[in-house]
Amino acid sequence: MPMNGPDSYKFIMSPSEILALLPNLNVLVIGDLMLDHYIWGDVHRISPEAPVPVVHAIKDTYTAGGAANVALNLSSLGIQASLVGCLGRDANAETLLNLLSMSGIDSSGCFHTPNAPTIVKTRVIVRTQQLCRIDREAGRSGYSVDLALDENASFESLVSRADAVIVSDYAKGLITQELLDHVCKLVSRHGKFLAVDPKPARHLQFKGAGLVTPNRHEALELAGLSEPCIGEPYPLEEVCKRIHQKYAPQLLVITLGADGMAICEDGEILQTLPTSAREVFDVSGAGDTVIATLAAALAAGASPVDAAIFANLAAGIVVSKVGTAIVTPHEILHNLNPASPP
Repeated sequence: MPMNGPDSYKFIMSPSEILALLPNLNVLVIGDLMLDHYIWGDVHRISPEAPVPVVHAIKDTYTAGGAANVALNLSSLGIQASLVGCLGRDANAETLLNLLSMSGIDSSGCFHTPNAPTIVKTRVIVRTQQLCRIDREAGRSGYSVDLALDENASFESLVSRADAVIVSDYAKGLITQELLDHVCKLVSRHGKFLAVDPKPARHLQFKGAGLVTPNRHEALELAGLSEPCIGEPYPLEEVCKRIHQKYAPQLLVITLGADGMAICEDGEILQTLPTSAREVFDVSGAGDTVIATLAAALAAGASPVDAAIFANLAAGIVVSKVGTAIVTPHEILHNLNPASPP
């Protein structure tokens, strides 16, 4: 059931109507926290020491990454976002907490570990192009939850207050089967909507989630299928069927890069959407934007297709920016009506 974009579809709830409802929501994000560090510069010569460019650094910027970027995307749309994750006891943790605080994000559920540093991804950007990335992190065991969740009343309180719970797994160690099982139990107890952005390599079970949002490669892994050979079509129908059989999500949304987005229910393709991106500069954090906007729109009462169109618009805006980015209500409305003032 393909479609040619929002103009060819009769909305049950339009993007502007969804935006109007979002400030009424409270969404909890649980996942791997990161600080994204950008070194912006220029290159004029090759090093005499090795055949590598010499970068003249002009400025450094910092933003929230990983699950923290999911929360930042929610906050930028007027949603009250809460966050649970693991940080080191270091200056980078303070930098990230300050960024979250400035955006009004409740980070009271975050905890500090003495066993690992705050995860930092440093990207060197030259003339809008990423030259390299430097990761600072410990092993997964350093970021695991070191508390009795069953007895943690504040954790359950965060779940009970939320309209939706998002699990953002970057395979850094926070999301374990024990934690996921406990989250599923609390979500079921309090009747909340659960969205999961999974990492197939972790082999975690999240059967019955309200929403699952893998990208095209992750969806193949979840389905137990190999990457198609050059010239072969992406086996979308088989992927949807297999993921439903194994995980039974209420809604499966697969992001397909340049091929857009597929919405699946009950193992069947409900709708496919072409990408709304006009230019793609950087896909960093696009998946964060997708799960944030999808989960929020569904929690606001949007239909699966209306929510997917909303998320598709948001992702198209984010990938047109350089670096990990967020989307604002004004940008979404302007994208719907390009004739309006930017």
